[in-house]
This record gives sequence, C-alpha cells and structure tokens, in this order.
Amino acid sequence: MEVIHKIGRRKTSVARVYLSKGNQKHTVNGKALNEYFPTEALQSKIIKPLELTDNLSTFNLKVNVYGGGVNGQAESIRLAISRALCEISEDNRPILKKEGLLTRDPRMVERKKFGQKKARKKFQFSKR
Repeated sequence: MEVIHKIGRRKTSVARVYLSKGNQKHTVNGKALNEYFPTEALQSKIIKPLELTDNLSTFNLKVNVYGGGVNGQAESIRLAISRALCEISEDNRPILKKEGLLTRDPRMVERKKFGQKKARKKFQFSKR
C-alpha cells in the first residue's frame, strides 16, 4: 500500500493527511500528536475515525495543518482521515457516514459589511 493523501477543511483551517501502513506513529506539523494537541478531547476527536474502523494500530499519520484555531484544525484532520479510510476500504464508509464524520461542516465566519460595526451588528441609531 502506498501513501494516501487527503485534504480536510473546517472554517479556515486546512489539513493535509498522509496515511500509510505502520505502527501508530502520528505526527502533526513535525510534532507528536499528543504534543501538538495536548488536551485529551482534541486527541480523541482526531483518533475517532481510526477507532470506529478498528485501524488504530494499523496506520501512521503525517499531518500538515494550518489556519484556524485548535478545534477547527482537529476537526479538519478528522475529516481528512475519514476520507482516507473510505478510499482504503468501502466497508468503512457506512460506519463513518453513520457517525457524521464524512460531512464537511460548511459554517464559516460571516464577513463584516461596510457601514456596520460587525457582520450583523449596526452602529447605534440616533434620531436627532
């Protein structure tokens, strides 16, 4: 099996995941997974697709991620891993689809409009 390359996005973060056969060596931007994402919640969010498909100790992950915050980066990595697992085996697709891991979350920050304070908030109205 060669290296499988997939991209995941969430808000403004973009994750490029390289999945290869190996023994559970996960690196994110050159650092270990638990070093880059110190909280247990973010680590479990990333590992979830591998756990659901029973591939936790089967693959090595090499991830390049940029943009956004830590939560957006974690979710973009999760989407990329899910897409890569679907390419490896079509049997993984129904499992991941049921958990909602193959859906790209389209929500983005709304842009600020001119003549307003923020995207929706207006300046204070003065009658006189």
